[in-house]
Amino acid sequence: ATAEGELATTIKLLANSKEELASTQSACISTAADYEATLAAREEELKVIAEATKILQESTGGAVSQTYALLQLRAAASGGADVVAFVRRLARKSHSAALAQLASQVAATAKFGGRDIFGKIKGLIRDMIAKLEKQLADETSEKAYCDE
Repeated sequence: ATAEGELATTIKLLANSKEELASTQSACISTAADYEATLAAREEELKVIAEATKILQESTGGAVSQTYALLQLRAAASGGADVVAFVRRLARKSHSAALAQLASQVAATAKFGGRDIFGKIKGLIRDMIAKLEKQLADETSEKAYCDE
């Protein structure tokens, strides 16, 4: 009687383990499929951020450390607008919420940033790159677990 009870318990545990295995395999297959699409999206976002950084550097022309006159401030603001327009355009093109959020943050910083606007915008871009790299590392780790 005791052996039959243990057998029944073992059979239930085996069934539960098989269900968990099937669930984990399904999740891993889904993760693997999503991983490639996410990786491509991250690559595109990083390219966009690199391009935005390049636009910022070209529009500042090393003038960040100089004192700005009123007209220079207006020109600096238009450089920020170029970056905002570029990032917004690419956010729409790639359907990226992260890039849309970055564009909004850059726009707010360009409009209300006060001193060292370009330094603040570069900081936003650096933060976005760090965030994307962390997400990529997390997703790569999850995929590696699933590949095991």
